[in-house]
Amino acid sequence: MSRKITIDKYQGNTHYSIHVIDSFGQEHHLGYCKSYIIDDIERQAEEIWENEVKREPSLMSKAIKECIEIDRKAGRLPNLD
Repeated sequence: MSRKITIDKYQGNTHYSIHVIDSFGQEHHLGYCKSYIIDDIERQAEEIWENEVKREPSLMSKAIKECIEIDRKAGRLPNLD
């Protein structure tokens, strides 16, 4: 995965949503703003990238994933593989 900063228009083009993606593909939301200063965003992104750690899935997300697999095997959900 590559590191990336994304700035998307939000709420009728009056605000921006800012996200930083680290080398593990994890997305970090920096927030919503009406205007932005690229130097501040780059500083925050570099701080995230310097301290990035691969997060392990939570117990809740593992349990939900297992429930989805059980439903797929039982034919209640389509197999999306």
